[in-house]
Amino acid sequence: MIIEIDFNSDEALYLQLRNQIIMGIATAQFQEGDSLPSVRQLADSIGINMHTVNKAYTVLKQEGYVKVDRRKGAVIAIDVDRMQALAELKRELQVILAKSSCKNISCEEVHQLINEIYEDYGGLK
Repeated sequence: MIIEIDFNSDEALYLQLRNQIIMGIATAQFQEGDSLPSVRQLADSIGINMHTVNKAYTVLKQEGYVKVDRRKGAVIAIDVDRMQALAELKRELQVILAKSSCKNISCEEVHQLINEIYEDYGGLK
């Protein structure tokens, strides 16, 4: 697993880690049932605090991307309720699309960007 953290970014380290793991799931780098490295291992390999990794794993668990197994540690387990995921996506898109509208970005340009990005993740047709 290759995790790249930008220590100069304004985005919190735990969110960067969370996002990288979610993108790994979306690109099939991680599969259902795969174990993530232990908190200590990942913290050491990236060079961040164990509490930061633990926070990222906790958020991933709360969002339904991982479950914690006593023997395996954090395991990929995508069990997010589809309707809940759609509602969350809609809320996030509303803000993104409002920003796009303010910058005079057309609907066609937004669709093109969505298609490009979705293809990178092997999106459903």
